[in-house]
Amino acid sequence: MSAGALLGWLVLAALAPGAAHLRAGWRRTGLALLGVYAAVLLGLLAVVLTTDNLLGALTQDSWLTSIIVLAAALGVAWFALVVHSYAVLRPGRLPQNTQLVTGTLAGLLAVAVTVPFGVVAQYVWTSQQTINGIFAEPEATASSPPSPGAAPDDPWGGRRRVNILLLGGDADDNRTGVRTDSMNLASVDVRTGNTVLLSLPRNLENVRFRPGTPMARRFPNGFRLPRDPGGGRSDLLNSVWEYADGHPELFDGRQHQGPKVLMDTIGYTLGLRVDWYALVNMWGFARLIDAIGGVTITVEQDVVFGKYNEGLVKAGTRRLKGADAMWYARSRTFSDDYTRMRRQRCVLGALLDQADPATVLSRFNRIALATKELIRTDIPRDMLRELVPLALKVKNAKVSSVQFVPPVINTGYPDWEKIRRITAKAVEDAAGSRPAVAASAGPSPRKTANPDERQSQKPGPAKGLTEGCGTL
Repeated sequence: MSAGALLGWLVLAALAPGAAHLRAGWRRTGLALLGVYAAVLLGLLAVVLTTDNLLGALTQDSWLTSIIVLAAALGVAWFALVVHSYAVLRPGRLPQNTQLVTGTLAGLLAVAVTVPFGVVAQYVWTSQQTINGIFAEPEATASSPPSPGAAPDDPWGGRRRVNILLLGGDADDNRTGVRTDSMNLASVDVRTGNTVLLSLPRNLENVRFRPGTPMARRFPNGFRLPRDPGGGRSDLLNSVWEYADGHPELFDGRQHQGPKVLMDTIGYTLGLRVDWYALVNMWGFARLIDAIGGVTITVEQDVVFGKYNEGLVKAGTRRLKGADAMWYARSRTFSDDYTRMRRQRCVLGALLDQADPATVLSRFNRIALATKELIRTDIPRDMLRELVPLALKVKNAKVSSVQFVPPVINTGYPDWEKIRRITAKAVEDAAGSRPAVAASAGPSPRKTANPDERQSQKPGPAKGLTEGCGTL
């Protein structure tokens, strides 16, 4: 057998185990290897076809550990297979120099076939560490109780919607406490994925707390404190978490009540039950944007930032690095909170659109590390199984946005009933929409004869997530 033929059979054996053994006359061994290979492929195919919610299952610890072990075992087996295949092809009959060349190439091939298994094991291990570092174990968190009459196998407990509070915090090494400058409640239809993003401004005043709670007893007429020495206010909505954390005596000495209090307060404000929260460190968010290679955003006009207005994000369509994207989203220089809320929505929409699977896979380790440093949440570890397919539904469904800013509401003297009515209407409209329909703020074009019906068809404050973004 020539050197070229030997190497050809060796490559074929790496793709179809047993081929080299059959060529060398090891018939039983060759057929056994091919049979095992076919059985493994069929087994994997059966798992893919028969496992309900496969992507969700792949977030579970037992599955991840099994994949790591299997990938390591297959890598070792394939290495040994290539080495043994080379040996049974009897390279000793070749000239000495040719033996040296083919042996070297065979060794390189044996190493090369282990690389895909190593990459899979490493990616899965990184995923496992990231997930375990972010999400709480089931016994360490309290999920929302199931709705009455919920089916035993219903992971959502009979709920039609899941409400997750998405927070952007400003915690940093040189700052005390957490101020939640970005507060958005994502209300997701579990059947269709249609989502309403309800944005509350940081400067909402006279915040009301649910009657009977410690904060309501402390502030029966709304969240109000004396002005700070510098004239600022520490009694706005974005200070609720920090205040609750700093006053454990209100909660019988229990520490770290900020997340729970803010969830309950926002739920009471909107008239919805908040299931879980996810707090994003805003500057950690910049690292995530850098990890995916930046985001392309149309900056409508120059955005100035910095203590001395020394920074500038220039107008135009450009790919922004993490720090510039965060300054574009957060700067209040020559601007106001409401414009900033819109810019934050634009950055979030751009990130959702541009974080495609190819980008995520090619930058997986950096994204995983940035994500682990970025998020704090009370979402139970075992709920990931259901949230993964729900997130895929959201990706292709209607996502609308409601921002509770002037003129919709007066942030100094909010109309709480109006906020709840707008929220209920936005959720009702989203529930009536079919999945995978582009978000629209306009009414149906059909004619209506009844004046009351025409009134109900007027466009509400809900709009598409990226509506108003990208206009120079």
